[in-house]
Amino acid sequence: MSDKFLPKELVTEEWFKKAYDDELNAKSILKHKDGTPGGACFLAQQMAEKLFKAVLVFKEGRFPKIHNVVKLLKLIIKTDIDFKELEEEAVILNDFYITSRYPDDMQEFSWQDAEEAFDAAEKIKKFVFKKLKK
Repeated sequence: MSDKFLPKELVTEEWFKKAYDDELNAKSILKHKDGTPGGACFLAQQMAEKLFKAVLVFKEGRFPKIHNVVKLLKLIIKTDIDFKELEEEAVILNDFYITSRYPDDMQEFSWQDAEEAFDAAEKIKKFVFKKLKK
């Protein structure tokens, strides 16, 4: 069934669940070193992307099908200036989508990079949940 036929609250909740899956997987990689730092960075970016899409669905009823978390955040800021507080985190996470997936752009990520990415995604999560009273 298409999301456009579901109430926006249910769609928002589904995005939160998808973000939570990414959070759990990133935490596991960081804790057990059972993956790569690049994988953890990518999952942190995905977590933030899904949280931002949840906010857009909640506020606007829709979101653009893009992966750029900086652009997603700019759309949110148009409806709520308080989200400007997350610009630094969005910039940190934005490059991990491309640079962790495509061989031409791949770079080596350290565990410190992975921790920084995860911390940025966690800050976004806390802020989003506070703003949406989750």
